[in-house]
Amino acid sequence: MAYQYLKEIPLFASMPAIDLEKVSLTVESIKLKTGEFLFREGSQGTDAYVVQSGEIEILKTANGREVLLAVRGEKTLLGEMSLLESTPRTASIRARKDCQLLVISKDSLDKVLHSSPTAMQSIFKTILKRLRDNQQQLQQSEKMALLGTFTAGIAHELNNPAATMQRGAVQLRESHNRLKHAFASLLRLNLSLEQMNRLEELSGHIEQIAGKPAEMDAMIRSEKEELLEALLEEHGVENSWEIAPALVDLGFDEKFITILAEDFKNIPLQEVINWLSTTHNSFSLLNEISQGGQRVSEIVSALKSYSFHDQAPVLNVDVNKGLDDTLIILHHRLKHGINVIRKYSDNLPQIMAYGSELNQVWTNIIDNAIQAMEDKEDAQIQIQTSREGDWIKVEIQDNGPGISENHQAKVFDSFFTTKEPGKGTGLGLNISYNIVQKHHGDITVSSAPGKTSFNILLPLNFNNK
Repeated sequence: MAYQYLKEIPLFASMPAIDLEKVSLTVESIKLKTGEFLFREGSQGTDAYVVQSGEIEILKTANGREVLLAVRGEKTLLGEMSLLESTPRTASIRARKDCQLLVISKDSLDKVLHSSPTAMQSIFKTILKRLRDNQQQLQQSEKMALLGTFTAGIAHELNNPAATMQRGAVQLRESHNRLKHAFASLLRLNLSLEQMNRLEELSGHIEQIAGKPAEMDAMIRSEKEELLEALLEEHGVENSWEIAPALVDLGFDEKFITILAEDFKNIPLQEVINWLSTTHNSFSLLNEISQGGQRVSEIVSALKSYSFHDQAPVLNVDVNKGLDDTLIILHHRLKHGINVIRKYSDNLPQIMAYGSELNQVWTNIIDNAIQAMEDKEDAQIQIQTSREGDWIKVEIQDNGPGISENHQAKVFDSFFTTKEPGKGTGLGLNISYNIVQKHHGDITVSSAPGKTSFNILLPLNFNNK
């Protein structure tokens, strides 16, 4: 029964009858119920399988998501790749419907391939097609996962300045009302022209330095606040403990308070101090809102530049700016204790390139470095650019655990990953390698514990290479 069934499958059809007969005597038949796994990704392979009936799903976990690579039916050979390469299973197999399968041992599969050149050719054609199909499917999944990560990251990055702006706007409305009342109280005191000019001068000073508190040691700041607080109390100013910190931020000291009291000696100092405090608060809130808007603008600008939206695929690219845009996009991943050192060459010439594709290279390498240094206290990434004749060199270095010497030669191979099953597709660096090759450039890696360095060489104009 097994002999006749195998005879109808292209892989076994060309085998000599006597050899096929021997193989058919060694196969076993097993059943899988719907939803049951035949084997899981990462497990060691000892057998191949042929589907006699039912349907199976080929699944791979990528970036925490389960990706359906294919659905196979009758007369499909499964699990042969890990036997041929003696590597762990690269995907999981699960029954989509109740299935019956023939189990073929590694020895039996080897006999098939050794006894039939046609079978050897057939199986390699099958493997090549599956690799291409899987790579295409996983690349699409990787792009969608990356897009999801970016979307979440950008949303998080935009949320902080947006929340600051919203909170600042509410507080500014309240501060503005207090400022109007404070100024109206001063006007009712019949200020002289000199005093009005003095208020205008103080307002300009406050506007100039609001939001930029003087940098000083915490102990010195505390001492200054205590001195000002005591002096304000001597002049009958209420809530001096609330007002003193703002005056220190503005760079005011005891001498200033003494002069201020002299300039406005015919009116209560409390009124002037109230006006100073509310003016400072209003300008500080305006500065906060402005900084929030600037941050939003910076993120949006980096995102547009990163994707090269509405621009030709090949254009003049500023490599330094592309790296900076990538760091802005990845800021939500970098801000948790990873120090980034930029050593960019001044006046680095632009290059002809596919801008958005180069940014994928920077993203893949930097994101790998981030993952490698998770929970490392002194995590550091150094990015250096330079010109070498008609080439631009980019070096991205991290102080993570490093890549073993055995793995360094494989890091750019499709589906190769040192990460646990489900945490990587093994395509990021392969995609990066292909993009660099597309630009007629070169990418290499050197690694030791505490220092992993990716070096990328790109021609100024790849059309000339």
